[in-house]
Amino acid sequence: MVLETPDGSKADARDSLAARAKGGLLFMGGFVVVLYVIEFLNTLMLHGLNRTFGLRPRSLDGVLDILTFPLLHANLNHLLSNTLPLLIFGFLVFLAGLRVFITALAFSWLGSGLTVWLIGGGGVTVGASGLVFGLFAFLLVRGFFNRNWWQILLSVVLFMAYGSILFGVLPTVMGYVSWQAHLGGAIGGIIAAVLLRPKSAADDAGITA
Repeated sequence: MVLETPDGSKADARDSLAARAKGGLLFMGGFVVVLYVIEFLNTLMLHGLNRTFGLRPRSLDGVLDILTFPLLHANLNHLLSNTLPLLIFGFLVFLAGLRVFITALAFSWLGSGLTVWLIGGGGVTVGASGLVFGLFAFLLVRGFFNRNWWQILLSVVLFMAYGSILFGVLPTVMGYVSWQAHLGGAIGGIIAAVLLRPKSAADDAGITA
């Protein structure tokens, strides 16, 4: 419901932002609950779901695992480590709207999965950290593409708070860490930010240099 006010546009904006904030909390909260339900069932099955639906690099039937591997985790601690950043980054992206959120999430998901499938090491990869890196990368760069100072300020704050996780995109000697998933997710998030950037007047008019 929107009240008639002398500054109706600002009232609409506040209502819209509040609706997106509520939607973001509900969606991300629900998504995380689903992850914990899956982890609970996976634990009861001695993590047998990981062997069936985890991502196996360069395996033909493993292509479909791109759709499932972020929903699975190696153990409860693995899921716990992803929970808070996933909630924070997902909520902040959702504030920009459902279309923006779905685009950023989809490219992070696919970018992470395709990179693991193409250049991943041996074994099975599971975990939502690729989504975390994708959403984080999206938040870091979108302000510069949008020329939005508030978003740029948010990027700076997030970088100061979580910038150290970016080392996770580098090749690592720790075999249990999939830097490929992190790198692919981050690339996907950046691609989403590029695709969602505002079009210039020249672009709208179809003018090329």
